[in-house]
Amino acid sequence: MNIPIISLLQSNPIAVAVMNGSSKYPDIYGLVRFYQTNDGVIVFAEIKGLPENNILGFHIHSGTSCSGNTEDEFADAMSHYNPDNREHPYHSGDLPPLFSNNGKALSIFLTDRFTVDDIIEKIVIIHSKPDDFKTQPSGDSGIKIACGIIGKVER
Repeated sequence: MNIPIISLLQSNPIAVAVMNGSSKYPDIYGLVRFYQTNDGVIVFAEIKGLPENNILGFHIHSGTSCSGNTEDEFADAMSHYNPDNREHPYHSGDLPPLFSNNGKALSIFLTDRFTVDDIIEKIVIIHSKPDDFKTQPSGDSGIKIACGIIGKVER
């Protein structure tokens, strides 16, 4: 990479998703920041209030709203972001799981599956179970417990 990671993370991200928990998990909150680099997108997630000491599914979904219905509060998030129509776990929106450490998770990774511009107004979802990386179409990762809309950061 041409930019040292510490300098990059101290700069403003290109986009951010403000994460909020469902009514069953109201204590979940945090930010997922997206930084565009020449090598891909750095995704930096800081989440608190998670179920303790669990591994949780983490995905970008193709919807544009964190609304839903009584059965699924975030139903309008729709399915995993998958513009190339690939099988799971090769969807563009398939992300590494979050590891809850006493209710807190920190994750930083690089991906070339999308650009920041591709995912503006898409949805970030945290699921109740870890993604098994094999079950079609979405990894049997349980219910949606937190949601955030990816928004471009004003510069």
